[in-house]
Amino acid sequence: MDELMIGIDIGGTTVKIGLINHDGEFLVKWQIPTNKDNAGKTIVKDIWASITDTLSKHKIENKIIGIGVGAPGFIHPETGIVEEAVNIGWKNFNLTEELHRLSSLPVFIENDANLAALAENWKGSGNSAENLIFITLGTGVGGGIIANGEILNGTNGTAGEIGHILVAPNEYRCNCGRMGCLETIASATGIVHMAMDHIKEAPHGVLAARYNQRGMLEAKDVFDCATSGDEASQRIIDRMSDVLGMAMANMAVTINPSQIIIGGGVSKAGEPLLAKITAAFKKYALPRVSECCEVKLAQLDNDAGMIGAAYLVKSRFEKQEIKL
Repeated sequence: MDELMIGIDIGGTTVKIGLINHDGEFLVKWQIPTNKDNAGKTIVKDIWASITDTLSKHKIENKIIGIGVGAPGFIHPETGIVEEAVNIGWKNFNLTEELHRLSSLPVFIENDANLAALAENWKGSGNSAENLIFITLGTGVGGGIIANGEILNGTNGTAGEIGHILVAPNEYRCNCGRMGCLETIASATGIVHMAMDHIKEAPHGVLAARYNQRGMLEAKDVFDCATSGDEASQRIIDRMSDVLGMAMANMAVTINPSQIIIGGGVSKAGEPLLAKITAAFKKYALPRVSECCEVKLAQLDNDAGMIGAAYLVKSRFEKQEIKL
């Protein structure tokens, strides 16, 4: 059996874990609940207990060369410290040290969106691009940037925080405290905000009926109503696509990527949404930039974090940046 890498994707609800070979193929993958009690104090112990159990069952204890880990929030890959992961409860948490102490294996960490970018570039839509932007559209908007073949982290790990590009400073307040970040419009949360504003203005419209029927509204409801011909829903999707396309155009003139990959739950709206985003991108982008840049949907879905984490191990070993 080939040597294996452990890829871990720590989320606010579940931790996804995979044993992955050098070709990016899973031997096995599973998940465990994320225990956020006591500021996530037992998460790493829970992860390692689950891994040791799986390794024992498959009799592959000595086949692992390293562990890659993705976590949300602000991360310093060089120090191994998660500066802040709000939805887990960690603050200035030395994830690398904790997991290495339990495993005695080399451990490498990255922001989860950065790992998704690496994964898509290795085994998904990216085709090993040297310059790539990955955008994830979910509850918020996240992203990762690959420039000259390397993930951009910046001075303190904030590079690639695409969701906090200012696009509408006089509109919605973002969780970061500022007004008008991209994720207040281009995320699932932003789509619902716009829909609820419309319902206040049109309490007898299609969206209002959907809301009254279910007692709630999700981004998928807006997409469904738009597909069914509701003009208000179509305008909301058009606005979201237009603002995202403009932000992408501004990013692309800085990075000059060959690929922009769109992932996350909102991207499940598929090709119709991709067509709108692409049209907006081309409308706003410098032609010389857009002519060499392809906008695509992500392929790896929920496996991206684990695959990207494994790639992190693979790439560090290839560069001989091994920290024992």
